[in-house]
Parts: sequence; structure tokens; C-alpha cells
Amino acid sequence: MVDLFENPLGLDGFEFVEFCAPARGTLEPVFTAMGFVHIATHRSKDVDLWRQGGINLLANYEPGSPAAYFAAEHGPSACGMGFRVKDARKAYSELVARGAETVEMETGPMELRIPAIRGIGGAIIYIVDRYGDDLSIYDIDFEYLPGVDRHPEGAGLQIIDHLTHNVYGGRMAYWAGYYEKLFNFREIRYFDIKGEYTGLTSKAMTAPDGLIRIPLNEEGRSGGGQIDEFLRAYNGEGIQHIAFLCDDLITIWDRLKALGTPFMPSPPATYYDMLEERLPDHGEPVAELQKRGILLDGSTEEGDPRLLLQIFSETVIGPVFFEFIQRKKDEGFGEGNFTALFKSIERDQMNRGVLQAKEEKVS
Repeated sequence: MVDLFENPLGLDGFEFVEFCAPARGTLEPVFTAMGFVHIATHRSKDVDLWRQGGINLLANYEPGSPAAYFAAEHGPSACGMGFRVKDARKAYSELVARGAETVEMETGPMELRIPAIRGIGGAIIYIVDRYGDDLSIYDIDFEYLPGVDRHPEGAGLQIIDHLTHNVYGGRMAYWAGYYEKLFNFREIRYFDIKGEYTGLTSKAMTAPDGLIRIPLNEEGRSGGGQIDEFLRAYNGEGIQHIAFLCDDLITIWDRLKALGTPFMPSPPATYYDMLEERLPDHGEPVAELQKRGILLDGSTEEGDPRLLLQIFSETVIGPVFFEFIQRKKDEGFGEGNFTALFKSIERDQMNRGVLQAKEEKVS
């Protein structure tokens, strides 16, 4: 893929997302229910590699590691991510020159020393230049399980599409500046979503390679909504959800459902009644989408449909959830669905007693 703009660090997509938990048994059922396969274990550390398609997930249980301290503070969570670069040493030197907070990682004999910096909420961003079909970090630092398919198709999820963070109110601009200063990210979308009782604002940032996309959310002025709930449950800022890309979301939904992935409640029937009005001649099977609760967004102007299909899991790793997405020439984030989704989560908060109607608060 051709760079969208100047790419001083040579960014080239996500390499992995790292997860942690105080003990085994929380992450594994979630990964399995999404079609991931445990294919390798680290040679000297208590770290497992799970994969499907081009997606790598690490489950880190190593005692005394940054992941262990992160799990003690946040519980089951996503504690880091790997960015691919053309030259890790060169990229790391550039990050240091730009003011990044470095992290020293312990390495054992014959292990790679992967440079890393501190990110949002203390999570770690690893800088990786060994990836793809050549000798990767996994070929060196991990041992593959006997007889396992090293490139499982899984449920059909292909790559990490984007990764969204929730941050404290007033901090969104700071963290947007962090990605701009260190990695030369640019803002490509800005949302100001208002529900019936709460709201949120969001900046969608993208890297120069166009492959690393990181939206940032903060609570609206009224407070007390779903971003604040996440920050309390998570005990700080962090990764809210990870989105996985696929080619056929209807088929993938059926596979994920059969594997046991729980999905967020479907939007009201009126959402689907209004699809033709909002996206005339979109050409998608509305009944099949409604049956599964799949959302549709995009544009059909000038007879050229540019569509995005998306659906979200329930919160499955602490307050973290997953998104499953199919792009048909649309490169947005489902902004047309944001209000509908936001209000759906708001209703769920009210049903759980986390959020009260304004009239009830006054009384």
C-alpha cells in the first residue's frame, strides 16, 4: 500500500495486540469463540501466540512483566500492541528524538530485543521489523505447537482494521498530539455524538501507511455515560475495542455465533425500516442484516455504493469488546451508525441501572 503522507518511521500496519489477565481462563475462551487458534508458546516466557488470518494476539502471563503489573491494575485487558516498521532501530531512534518514553524489556538468551515505548494508559507500543513470510519474531522467540496449522483461517477474520482507545475528558487532544508528534498520524474523522442523556466526542487518527487506524474517544460534557463507565471499570485510560476486517460479514457472523461469540443487542426495527431512506439502492439483504443485528453505513450517491457493514460483541475481556467489519469501498468508521449504537448502549446502561434518566436525577 502506498503511504498516504510522509512516513518517517516506516510504519507498515499492526503486528499484534497483547492481552493480559491475572490468571489463565479469561482470555482463552474469548479468543476461541472468535476463531483464533493457539499456535505457539514463547521459548522462555509465559506468553502464548493465537492467530487467524493475518491477526496475531498475544496472551501474556509472565510474572513480574509489564503485562503482569498492567493486569494487576486493570484486570483482564489489552495491555499493548505491535507496530510494524521497515527498520526498528532507525524507527526507535527517531521516536526517542521525538520525545517518546522508552520501556526497557527483559530478554533471555538468544531472544530478540524488541524496542518499545509507553502509550496510552501505560500500555506498551512495540516496534517490530521482523514480520511476514521472512523470519518473524515468532519464528525466533516462540516454539510452534506440534502439528498445528501456523496460518489458520479460523472464522475468516483477516486483519486488524482499527483499535479504539477511551481517554479521560480533556485528554483526547493530548493523545491525538502524541500520535501526531511521534508517528506523524493525521486526524481523518471527528465525531460529536449526542444520546438522550449523555454524549461523546471522537477523533479518528490514521498513520501514514493508512493501515494503523486509532480512534480516540472521550466523554461528552454531561459526563456519567459509557466512556466514564469504561474508565471506572478499567481503572484508567485504555483500549476500548479492537476491530477485525473480513470479506463477508453475514457468513462470518454465522460462524462466530456458532463458536459462541456474544453480540451486543440488535438496534430497534426502525433502524432497518429507515435503511432504504438513508442509503437508497444500497443493494444489501436487509432481512439478513436485521436477523443478525448487523449495521450498515456509507453512501450511495451517484449510483456508486460505498458501504460498510459492522457489528460489535458484548464486553468480553473486562470492559473491552470487539468489532467485526466489512468494507465495500467505504473507509469510514460507521459514523452514520454512531448515534444509533450510542443510544443502544445508553439503553443497556439504563437497564443495568448504571445510567438514570435526567428526570429521575432531578427528583
